[in-house]
Formats: sequence, structure tokens, C-alpha cells
Amino acid sequence: MSGSLVPDPVGVLVVEDDAVIRRAVQLALQRYGYEVSVAGDGLDGLEAFRAGKQDLLILDVMLPGLDGIGLCRRIREESLVPILMMSARGDALDVVAGLEAGADDYVVKPVDIGILVARIRTLLRRATFHPGATQTVPGKPEPAAAPGLLVFGDLTIDTLGLDVRRGGEPVLLTPTELRLLLAFAENPGTVLDRRHLLREVWDYGWEGDTRVVDLCVVRLRKKIGAGRVETVRGFGYKLVRT
Repeated sequence: MSGSLVPDPVGVLVVEDDAVIRRAVQLALQRYGYEVSVAGDGLDGLEAFRAGKQDLLILDVMLPGLDGIGLCRRIREESLVPILMMSARGDALDVVAGLEAGADDYVVKPVDIGILVARIRTLLRRATFHPGATQTVPGKPEPAAAPGLLVFGDLTIDTLGLDVRRGGEPVLLTPTELRLLLAFAENPGTVLDRRHLLREVWDYGWEGDTRVVDLCVVRLRKKIGAGRVETVRGFGYKLVRT
């Protein structure tokens, strides 16, 4: 935040090797008030990410040098910044690989600017949300030791401080992974279907791709324990109570 009352513009980095698409996306996002940086390949994108303040990244899958999947992995080693992947074909393997690498969402080229901006806004809201105090309701675990602290076996979730620990050790979650975990924690033992999670976590006002849910659950399990989130085949997922 600068010294004035006007907030700093949101910084978006677009990494796209097609100069026409790169320029079109840059101009469109600038019209919406975003401060847009661009790069034409993966290595330049990594350098641009490290050089400046970026609030959100848009990465093309097919990039020369270091491709978008590799770039996403490299960035995830350093940052939890929201990442949106762009795939030219909407190919299932591209989508899965991007989400497995740590991306939060994806869009298919040619990109509809209205959809792109809506996805950006959703990711930014997800990255800055602050849930209110947890209230005790039937079926929900009692806060342990402090308000807003939920305990599931060796997993503790501070819903006020947005701190997650497993066996006392901090668990680093992306904003999307944290929102997904909180959705489960608010409904322990309750099966949540993928469409519900798309609405609650990804904030989709339209039908989204449920693969983003499945791949985010896979990443979450790796961090909080494979048996903590149970698959209920044909229905969805639930958080194991103990």
C-alpha cells in the first residue's frame, strides 16, 4: 500500500509465447485496471516473477524453454501466489498436469475476456478472504483451547488465524487448498459433492470442471495426510473426524 488512500493496483504477470495473444490479454486486463507485466517464455517469466510484486500469474501451458507446467512447479517452490493456467486445446493431460503442478484454475484458449476477468477476481478474493469466528453447531467439533481452533486427530486448523498444523508442524497451503480444507472442516463427516465444492471454494456461478476439485483434493491429501479426506465413490468427499 502506498502512502495515499488509493490502493496499489493489482499486479498480474502474463506468460504467453504468442505475441498477439499476449498483447491482447495485456490490453484487456489493463482496461480493467490491472497492472500487467508480460513475458514470452518460461525462463523470462520466472525472472519477471522474482523481480517484481505479482498478485496473480497467468501461465500458458506450451512455452519455449521452460514450459508452463515446469514454471508453475518452480513458482510453487517459492510462493503461494494464485496461478491460472491457459491451455490452447483444453487437453485433459494439460489440465491435469497444470493442476497437479499447483495451479489453482485454468481457462481454454481462445480466451473469453469476461470469463478470464471473472476467474481472476475469484482467485484474488480467494487469496485475501478472512473467515469470521467459528460458531459451535451440532455435529461440528468443539473449539479446542482457543476460539476458532478445530482439531481432527493430529490436524489442527485455526480458522481465525488461518493457520494449519499437522503434528504441530505448519502446513503450507495455497489459498485454494485452504478454502477447500475449511469447507471440509465446517462439515466434518459430511459428504460434499464436487458441484457443491465448485460453488463454495471456486465460487463458480457457472458449471465448472470438476477435475479442479479432484486434483486439489489430491494435493491437499499430500499435505494433511492421505486418509484425512475420504472419497465416497459416486458422491464426493468428506473429512474424517478423528
